[in-house]
Amino acid sequence: MRLVAVGTGTVVPEADRGGTCFYLEALDSRVLLDCGPGAVQSLARLELPWQRITDLVFTHFHADHIGALPGLLFALKHGILPTRDEPLSVWGPPGTRQLFSRLAAALGEFVLDPGFPVGIRELASGAQACTNGGVEIAVCHTPHTTESHAVRLDAGDVSLAYTGDTGLPEGEAIRLGEFLGGTDLLIAECSLTDDTVGDNHLSPRRLARLATEASPHLLWITHIYPHVRTREDVRSLLGAAGYAGRAHVVADGDTWIQGA
Repeated sequence: MRLVAVGTGTVVPEADRGGTCFYLEALDSRVLLDCGPGAVQSLARLELPWQRITDLVFTHFHADHIGALPGLLFALKHGILPTRDEPLSVWGPPGTRQLFSRLAAALGEFVLDPGFPVGIRELASGAQACTNGGVEIAVCHTPHTTESHAVRLDAGDVSLAYTGDTGLPEGEAIRLGEFLGGTDLLIAECSLTDDTVGDNHLSPRRLARLATEASPHLLWITHIYPHVRTREDVRSLLGAAGYAGRAHVVADGDTWIQGA
């Protein structure tokens, strides 16, 4: 299993960070976790095979997580010679089909018919599925939007989890921690400071509580707003809040390889 951070930013434009996107190679699958603004160009810059993506997995529908989707589909239709015939599987929360239909109405039928099969499967909280390449997918609702969910991916004896965007109301740490628990890698947002965060995002104290429950082998911290990341040592704040595990503030281009 190999994971590359394609985009680790937020809704705030930054010169060195794109919108949320992670690229995963596992078994016979090449998966994008979310597809935020700038993702297609970042995939090319990082020399990742954007032309051969097999699966798209969406956590929710905010623009900083899906903004590059139309451009990716347009590139897959018109930017490849010979043209693609490999199917693309899309996994998302309830409402994903409606999202694609509305994008097609606004931008063109290529969204639904890019010249190769596009299969859209909506996953309700608690659902489990499997990619054609053999990666197991499970999802769990998160307190961020009505449709948002966290994702867990298992390939053989290797596993990773991704919070997407989430809050952590009282009592949620145990529920989400159990779902995210025991993975080789946990990718988690940490948007704002403890004194400025709202109900639908994580802060160092909230993430420390969630990560302690989940107890991953390694924690990747992402989606930190720039005014927080440039002024605070987020990893130290996690430690001060009680998290004793391995943690890394991730940047675009960072790569994780299981066992390396």
